[in-house]
Amino acid sequence: IGLGVTSSSPPAPPARGAMSLSVTDNRTGKRIEVPVIDGTIPAVSLLSISDEPLRVYDPGLRNTATARSGITYIDGDAGILRYRGYGIEDLCEKASFLEVAFLLVHGELPSATELSEWEFGVMSHTFVHEDMFALLRTFRYDAHPMGMLVAATAALSTHHPDANPGLQGDGLFDDPAVVNKQIYRLLGKLPTIAAATWRHRVGRPYNYPTSVGSASAGSDGENAKRSWTANFLKLLDKLPGDSYEPHPDLVRALDVVFILHADHELNCSTAAVRHVGSAGTDPFCAVAAGCAALYGPLHGGANEAVLRMLAEIGSADKVPQFLADVKARKRKLMGFGHRVYKNFGRSLYVGGRRMWSCRAAVHMGLRDGELVMVVQ
Repeated sequence: IGLGVTSSSPPAPPARGAMSLSVTDNRTGKRIEVPVIDGTIPAVSLLSISDEPLRVYDPGLRNTATARSGITYIDGDAGILRYRGYGIEDLCEKASFLEVAFLLVHGELPSATELSEWEFGVMSHTFVHEDMFALLRTFRYDAHPMGMLVAATAALSTHHPDANPGLQGDGLFDDPAVVNKQIYRLLGKLPTIAAATWRHRVGRPYNYPTSVGSASAGSDGENAKRSWTANFLKLLDKLPGDSYEPHPDLVRALDVVFILHADHELNCSTAAVRHVGSAGTDPFCAVAAGCAALYGPLHGGANEAVLRMLAEIGSADKVPQFLADVKARKRKLMGFGHRVYKNFGRSLYVGGRRMWSCRAAVHMGLRDGELVMVVQ
């Protein structure tokens, strides 16, 4: 897709002896040398400085690294977000979500052949067992979709015992083919489940996804080459007997949203997945833990709070009064201020994002005042 990896020259190596910290315990006068590796120090190094237990206390992991990763680079002060070295603005302009997903998993953008195989692998796992829909129907009519998603994702574990190390034994995921199959399953089935949880909330029958293979594949006989994002929109909005096809502008706008949210380093939900997965849990239960973290209002739930705030404001002419109430501490302004991002840089303001948001808003039938709020 014609993208270039952003790289920078490595800094010159420091002089010998500069790769450590000298730490002195003022209680005892004991001094130790703590190695500095890639800008970090091993926390266990501090164990040798004192006969009494000495711990690093860091609530919220504000200055603690728990993993080494080359997937995402974030410079919040400069407003930079890169996936595997590619600038987020370039990916949003030129790539699809599934291309970006391949990039995140495999480290490189796919060739045409690799992309075709990847898309086939994902889209051939979009169907769920009928028991999954039966499970979802047992929830209350007003159940929150995220609560349903957490339960349904964990339930996938019981549908796929072949992916459970507790049942299949250690070393299960040493086989790349087994790993890839679970990636296909999660990417393929979660849109089907997520759409069903929303339709449950609004009292509509669940939709079946697009299949792969012939042009007439799928329960509705529609073209099976619908993209992953277009398939998700169809799962959300198609009514019985309707030949609904989402508008390309809506598909592209949502694709950009998915790309922007694809990975943000070791955030709360990612940490939850890694923490649970470290116990040898199957990937579905581990991802369910990530969904549970995402449900929280201080994480993914913040997006829902923004939408509720915009609905409450209603139109652009009411924004000044709302902001006045915020300044008077009568209201909360959701969606502004971030623990990592401190700069409204070009990577966080993708030029095409405004265009696609505007186009999508028009196709969604928003009123002029609502459209102004979306564009602003």
